[in-house]
Amino acid sequence: MNDLAHCLTIAGKTYRSRLLVGTGKYKDFAQTRAAIDASGAEIVTVAIRRVNIGQNAGEPNLLDVLPISQFTILPNTAGCFSADEAVRTLRLGRELLDGHALCKLEVLGDPSNLFPNMPETLKAAATLVREGFDVMVYCADDPIQAAMLEDIGCVAVMPLASLIGSGMGIVNPWNLRLIIDKLKVPVLVDAGVGTASDAAIAMELGCDGVLMNTAIAHAKDPVLMGSAMKKAVEAGREAFLAGRMACKYYSADPSSPTSGLIGS
Repeated sequence: MNDLAHCLTIAGKTYRSRLLVGTGKYKDFAQTRAAIDASGAEIVTVAIRRVNIGQNAGEPNLLDVLPISQFTILPNTAGCFSADEAVRTLRLGRELLDGHALCKLEVLGDPSNLFPNMPETLKAAATLVREGFDVMVYCADDPIQAAMLEDIGCVAVMPLASLIGSGMGIVNPWNLRLIIDKLKVPVLVDAGVGTASDAAIAMELGCDGVLMNTAIAHAKDPVLMGSAMKKAVEAGREAFLAGRMACKYYSADPSSPTSGLIGS
């Protein structure tokens, strides 16, 4: 899976894996590293407000386990509920990562369902793009607002499949297809994946990638689930490139030829 059709390009950098993973909710850093290795992910997202990457001197540092020489770190704004809060958080992340521009923006609107606050998301995205950030943005599965984020200059748009951490899978594939068909920047499913088949479906729909955390970290065996997700994303991408057969409703098509039968 090394040819360009299987690779993902974001902000001018190409990655072999189309699976992006989070770093929270594991029992310890050792399990985090083992699960991420099994997933094959090259981009790992880190909640600046929750995980130490140098802002808390003397505490265990995630970058000792996931060094920037081996992974692209994607600082995110998990836990932020306003544009100003999100912008401040990513400015801190850029400082901690020595000017690293790639970031994941999420501005939440409700602490109970963690649905994105789109007016604040759009406001924060505009500020961050002006300041030179390469913004990957968590958003509602709304094709109009997704296009607005692309117009602002975001390098990737990441609509939710379903609520963060819910594991409900893709609840509205039609909206995802509208976004995929409309946008030119990469479209990645972010949030709601529960198992490998969800990831495969997202890729079969034409998504450029999948970002997940809870589906791997809260599995009974996170390392094995990381491996399963790697295979699911690859299989879904291959199925999309292959082009599935057309659905034929209310009629069958025998898999064996009907002409030239023995005895006919």
